[in-house]
Amino acid sequence: MKAVFLCGGIGKRMFPFTEDKFLFDFLGKTLLEHQIEIARKAGINHLVIIANVANIEQIRRICGKYPNMKIDIALQERPLGIADALKCAAQYLDGMIVVVNPNDVIEPAAYTLLLQAAKDGKAGSYMLGYEVKEHFPGGYLAIDEDNFLKHIVEKPRPGEEPGNLVNILAHLHREVNRVLEYAGNVKTTRDDVYECALDAMCKDGHKIKIIPYADFWAPIKYPWHISNAVNYFLSSVQRNIAPSASISQSAIIEGNVIIGDKVRVFENAVIRGPAYIGSNTIIGNNALVRDHSHIGADCVIGFSTEVKGSYIGDGCWFHSSYVGDSIIGRNCSFGAGTVLANFRFDEQRVCVRIGNELVNTGQDKLGAIIGDNCKTGINASVMPGLKIGPNSVVGSHVCLVKDLEPDKMVLAEPHYRTLPNRITPDEDKKRELKQKLAGDYYIDSAP
Repeated sequence: MKAVFLCGGIGKRMFPFTEDKFLFDFLGKTLLEHQIEIARKAGINHLVIIANVANIEQIRRICGKYPNMKIDIALQERPLGIADALKCAAQYLDGMIVVVNPNDVIEPAAYTLLLQAAKDGKAGSYMLGYEVKEHFPGGYLAIDEDNFLKHIVEKPRPGEEPGNLVNILAHLHREVNRVLEYAGNVKTTRDDVYECALDAMCKDGHKIKIIPYADFWAPIKYPWHISNAVNYFLSSVQRNIAPSASISQSAIIEGNVIIGDKVRVFENAVIRGPAYIGSNTIIGNNALVRDHSHIGADCVIGFSTEVKGSYIGDGCWFHSSYVGDSIIGRNCSFGAGTVLANFRFDEQRVCVRIGNELVNTGQDKLGAIIGDNCKTGINASVMPGLKIGPNSVVGSHVCLVKDLEPDKMVLAEPHYRTLPNRITPDEDKKRELKQKLAGDYYIDSAP
């Protein structure tokens, strides 16, 4: 069986992160590697990966780790949507295929459901549908009483959804060339040619069956969705401490914690799982790591730092900081006393600005979203849900209350007066106070 991974697009809502979502690391592997292994568990033995110009070499290196699996790589030179991606890979798309978005974390059961459903031969295509309780920024499915697709509504506004069934991009097609034929006749100004083609096929009487899917699904559409993927991968881990790790006898390691090669955990540090600590990372004295935290390789979680429910990229350094429910890129450095606040005074859900829109994250606890190569000075504070662009600096004593663009530095500039010092310490008063304190002690302590 053959699966097609759509890796040629460009994420538009992931700022301040510019890296492809499927290249984020989870448990020491890229999401793409996890996706390959999930597909293999479901019985997929042939992959077609559609790459773009910027990521094709990285994808080739990753695919080289799987010499026993047949993997073809096609190039989509411009990000023109799903239909264009499939057209670019047409030479590999003979027979029945499953089209998958590798930025969505799904269970192997998703593939199994599609393959089992296809055995009935009643439809030309099969799609997974997932029931949501709140508005989701994706495609909605209108179906008939027999679960056949009637209509796709792509990204309706809240309150305009045709139902509560959304489209998971895990689609099985018996003849993908038919989909491409319809795509060639679509007229649209949006990047929804593929969805419009499926919609047109339904109207012409082609059968597309919707298969209900209720297992785990974590689409990564916004930066804070990375936390959902972290929770999923950590939920299945077993405690594993690398033999080369050095753990102080006074450190406390609780629950299912993965500690990588050459990690050092110093005196009185506490790690409460589930949690992941990447190779060569240092967990300093009195540090606390807890609640589904994922810390990359070569990091320093310095003295008295607390990391709670956060994703931290490789090469980050902290000292006496609080990092709550945050998403942090690579090579960031936080000065002592830095606080990433994660809870609003009014206890309402945290909103994040995406372009000109203020998006409700659905979370009442969300800290900062910080790009690669950022720094903070001592006693810097960042309010909940703020974004800091890559290569930016939040200076000492700054309380950041709005997003910071890339390559910027925000500094606090207090104005001080310098005056002659005319204060002379009163040594007699100091001596009197000390005697009083000593006297009170001896009086209280007398037999």
